[in-house]
Amino acid sequence: MTAPGRLYTAGGVLLAVMPLAMVLANRSSPVVIGLAALAFLSGRMLEDRAGVGRRLLAPLTSAPAVAALAFLGWSLVSLAWSPFPAASLRVAGEFLPTLAAAYLLACLAPGRIPAFAPRLGAVAVALAGLLIAIDLAADLVLERALGHRAAAFVHNRPALTLDLVAGPLALVLWRERARGLAAVTLVFAALGVLRSISGAAQLGLLAGGAMFAAGRLLPRRTGIGLAGLGLGLAVALAPVEGDLLARTMPEAAHERLVQSSSRARVAIARSFGAAVAADPWRGTGYGTSARFAETPVAQTLPPEMRVLLGVGHPHNSFLQVWAELGLPGAFLAALTLMLSLARIARLDQPDRATALGLVACAAAIAFVEHNGWAAWWTAGLGAAITWMRAAPGPGAILTSDGDDLP
Repeated sequence: MTAPGRLYTAGGVLLAVMPLAMVLANRSSPVVIGLAALAFLSGRMLEDRAGVGRRLLAPLTSAPAVAALAFLGWSLVSLAWSPFPAASLRVAGEFLPTLAAAYLLACLAPGRIPAFAPRLGAVAVALAGLLIAIDLAADLVLERALGHRAAAFVHNRPALTLDLVAGPLALVLWRERARGLAAVTLVFAALGVLRSISGAAQLGLLAGGAMFAAGRLLPRRTGIGLAGLGLGLAVALAPVEGDLLARTMPEAAHERLVQSSSRARVAIARSFGAAVAADPWRGTGYGTSARFAETPVAQTLPPEMRVLLGVGHPHNSFLQVWAELGLPGAFLAALTLMLSLARIARLDQPDRATALGLVACAAAIAFVEHNGWAAWWTAGLGAAITWMRAAPGPGAILTSDGDDLP
């Protein structure tokens, strides 16, 4: 085997086993994806040094990439008025390297992923889902054996990672006519998600499955239109989410969602929404959510609205963008999402339905869960997009060496 071949093998193994690594260590995905990206970058450099720059720069001229770069640029500009520049830089120091690794992987891995890697990925997903289910049923015996904190929520991040990766990986296997393994991937990923205590993971599974079905059954424009409407509402309604839920969510729903702390989540959304209303134009600055209760805008709110600003983040990535980056950040985020949907609309089936399912799954999770700049989340999205790009449909544009163009 050539040196590039060995590197591609190492990168393929790392990409494939990432979901299982998350079960064993639920913060490991940034390291795994970083090493995988380095392996594929090194292999490409040895194989065709001159072509690497073209492959990395060409996607940056597309409309979604230009909008995304503008969003990142505004995020960096907002550091100028962050009241906690050290905290903002610390968040950027976690997010940006993982984002770069995910981008490298998505650009360089497709076309060079070894043939065995998708099958290994199916095994890893099946083991991950099975381990989550068994460990929770056995009172977290695995976590205790590993010396980890014995709490059921430790499997939430692995379950959310399964949500992201399972659909795109199953598409690759389906394209390779390994349809039994594609079904295994989906079934065991669903097992891990449904057995976990993560309401966000279960919501993502439901939203992704529903959007995949809509994308398969509805005309192209209708499916894309539904996805666009959902994303647009997620951005537009984020600042008033808490108030809307406080007025419309019945007590019975809170009782059923007591494990998901729905009452606290509504109160958190109301508090951050009030802060956005107090200063919607530029936000408090990138990465300030962890200390939001100490920001100047928080001091203008009534005391009862400040209490839950200290939870670390709004548990809604769209609301986090509004709170930290204001109207310009929200606009650029929405523009990036809409332009990305326009690119997805050009895909053939079943790639288009799978991509729409991934978008809906990720958006549903982002609307109710985690810090938007979390490295483990960025790594999971990077892995999912890499698998999506490794399964080009019949209409894909190919380069002379068989790689699909971004």
